[in-house]
Amino acid sequence: MSREWILRVTCPDATGIVHAVTGVLASLGANITESQQFSSPDSLQFFLRVQFVTNRDCDAEALESSLAEAAQRFDMTLSLQPVEKKTRTLVLVSKAAHCLNTLLFQQSSGQLPIDIVGVAGNHDDLRPLAEFHGHDFHHIPITRETKDAAETRLSGLVDELDVELIVLARYMQILSPDLCTRLEGRVINIHHSFLPSFKGAKPYHQAHARGVKIIGATAHYVTPDLDEGPIIEQDVARVDHNRNIADFVQRGQDVEAAVLARAVAWHAEGRVLMDGHRTVVFN
Repeated sequence: MSREWILRVTCPDATGIVHAVTGVLASLGANITESQQFSSPDSLQFFLRVQFVTNRDCDAEALESSLAEAAQRFDMTLSLQPVEKKTRTLVLVSKAAHCLNTLLFQQSSGQLPIDIVGVAGNHDDLRPLAEFHGHDFHHIPITRETKDAAETRLSGLVDELDVELIVLARYMQILSPDLCTRLEGRVINIHHSFLPSFKGAKPYHQAHARGVKIIGATAHYVTPDLDEGPIIEQDVARVDHNRNIADFVQRGQDVEAAVLARAVAWHAEGRVLMDGHRTVVFN
């Protein structure tokens, strides 16, 4: 019997890091199935992601103990998880269904290594979609007067469901700075890539009126700085004068859904490592 693991390492760049890690794994009889590394010339940090197979008797405690000496010597921050572990995920929505629909389908078909433990929305519109896929829907309405109470309820839901990742699937509410700080590195947002242009309602209508030629989307981690968190993934689709407003919206939604799903998958697979305000993505 065997078990597959994902090990992530971040530390100051130095000679011998890979040798130290792989040497420990070799001494345990582990078989490395995937390995990626990056040395940042800007931050002088080193990043390593190793996927490996051990026998079933080699548990997380034994692995961490074996790696402890190397971790101390190189000042490593280590993260270890079994490949089969599914990230407990809460999806937040408003009224737009395209991102939620893609996440629900990919999760149910085994394409996303996440466990959707619930869907919450400030509107009730997407309850039928969530419940069709067998997920509980939590309606948390928000007005200017109830925003604090609603966020308290949301925070309680995160604790109650033991949530590891929150996905803002076109959730049209701003999380408070306190909640963003508390959940740092655990909240992924998606938005169109026109920003800072075409802010507010109907960005694709504004883009069509200006005759843009490229429609894009950005998935990033949420921070207290609105829409300025570390970017995980981006993509674009070309458009031209033949496209009407409905085409713009459809192309934009397709890109948004695809970009968000990739970002969620990479996060859940431990492929995203933080390098200050940037990310290192081993995809």
